[in-house]
Amino acid sequence: MAAPREVTPDQLDALLASPGERLLLLYLWGPDCPNCEVFKRSLPKLLPELEALPVDFVALDAYQHPEVARRYAVFGIPHFLLFKGGKKLGKMSEFKGEAFWLAVVREQALGATDAARD
Repeated sequence: MAAPREVTPDQLDALLASPGERLLLLYLWGPDCPNCEVFKRSLPKLLPELEALPVDFVALDAYQHPEVARRYAVFGIPHFLLFKGGKKLGKMSEFKGEAFWLAVVREQALGATDAARD
């Protein structure tokens, strides 16, 4: 799996409107965000783990599209929103390390509930 696919707000809305059982993982980021850079440095380790999971990993620049950040009450980045079947399952409002991030994504992708936390 390559890095998350960059989407526009319209593309995000289309993804959320399409039925499916795959997890949609939305990564909200911004340029010059030091914590986003920490997450990006972890991506080479995380992406191979995602390949085995039913996950669609997309990204959106929260500074370029503040309406999406407002829609989901995002007050800091990086921010990760998890959706399945168009419904929001949860969020991770910061990157708390590779193990925690993968555990939440894995649990949500495979159907467990209440894995995403603030």
